[in-house]
Amino acid sequence: MLQPSMNKLLAQIPNRYLIVNVAAQRAREIQQEAENNEDIILTDKPVTLALREIAQGKLRIIPKPAEDEEEEEMPAL
Repeated sequence: MLQPSMNKLLAQIPNRYLIVNVAAQRAREIQQEAENNEDIILTDKPVTLALREIAQGKLRIIPKPAEDEEEEEMPAL
């Protein structure tokens, strides 16, 4: 059984695919921090810790601002 529940995760991030991406990115960060710092001992897997952080609202999604892309006109041949 998934802990925390999908409902708790969806309350924080309303898209399942985005939850997967955020959790994967954060899990990589947690793993890297643990490898770089010998004082950090992981008692759970990084993905579990990342999902708990999402459910607790510790991670927020900040959308990137849309880039203003001007279409360039192609010269006529």
